[in-house]
Amino acid sequence: MKVEAVEHGDRKVYSVASFNKGVASWISRLPTVWIEGEVTELRRHERWASVFFTLKDPENGACLPVSMPRGRFDALRLNLDDSERVHVFGRPELYEARGEFRLRALSVERFGIGAHLAAIERLKAKLAGEGLFAEERKRQLPRLPRRIGLVTGNDAAAKRDVLATIGARFPPARVLVAETYVQGPKAAPAIIDALRRLCEEPEIDVLVLARGGGSFEDLLPFSDERLVRAVASCPVPIVLAVGHEQDTPLCDLAADVRASTPTAAGKLVVPDLHELIERLGRSRSALQRSVRRSLERERQRLVLARTRLDRAPALMLERKRASLAHAHGRLRALSPRSTLARGYAIVRSTEGIVMSPPTAGAHVDVELADGAFGATVD
Repeated sequence: MKVEAVEHGDRKVYSVASFNKGVASWISRLPTVWIEGEVTELRRHERWASVFFTLKDPENGACLPVSMPRGRFDALRLNLDDSERVHVFGRPELYEARGEFRLRALSVERFGIGAHLAAIERLKAKLAGEGLFAEERKRQLPRLPRRIGLVTGNDAAAKRDVLATIGARFPPARVLVAETYVQGPKAAPAIIDALRRLCEEPEIDVLVLARGGGSFEDLLPFSDERLVRAVASCPVPIVLAVGHEQDTPLCDLAADVRASTPTAAGKLVVPDLHELIERLGRSRSALQRSVRRSLERERQRLVLARTRLDRAPALMLERKRASLAHAHGRLRALSPRSTLARGYAIVRSTEGIVMSPPTAGAHVDVELADGAFGATVD
């Protein structure tokens, strides 16, 4: 369509289509540009050829509609969410049919916090795949550490909170403090060096890495890959207390125990002395009761054994007497004398005891219970 005006008296009048086409033609001559803003109203549908979203200026709320071919947007694999800050490279254009001004995007890149978040998510997936965050590699904290190492900032509130909590809960505790950078580009290597030096000290049984709250950028060193690997490979158990409870730097995932605050970290590494003394008192009382019960059981057992020992000789004599009486009765019942006493007699000949009638005139000897006599068989 040619952009032409219609003469109406002394004025030139353009149709809406002509006007939009003319403006669109002029805008199309503008160069491609980079524009920064926050993503809002992201709309994507499988049946749409384009993806639509709005760039919002966080300072004054100014908005710019953006469209981008869906294939190109999907190829970037950004997984954008609302409120993420991005840089968009594109060319301004006017959609003639509706007279809508927008930016035709050619590329999109995360910027600022969004870029850092994306990098942290990629690093998180990588380290998780290596097993650095696995629960089975987490170690138990010692019940009564001989010495505690504390890595924290110089004159930091986190240091005061940890030391005050440890001192209040367990005054005999010994704490070795290593002060170092906890934010900025020097923080990660400085913390790694502090952890190494503390681990080389004798009798260090547990480490605490503490830092108070701060902005997202302040806590970035605690998601540094070098520091995360150092925490994961620390030769002694390590407690991490960095930021507020909602903050989760990658070191939190690699540490053996995560504390929500520096004060909570102090409570985790030492027991409460008063509670420990009370438990020891209860254990002592329980042991005393157990010993008394054991002694009473043994005393009763000894009394019973003494009674049985006292009765044992009499019982044994009684059993022996009964056994002898029984044997005597059996012997008497089996004795030939007892048989003779019942009126029987023993008849003997020269050949021995007579078992069948002898011949007539034979001489036999007859034994009775009260004597004996000779006889001739008739």
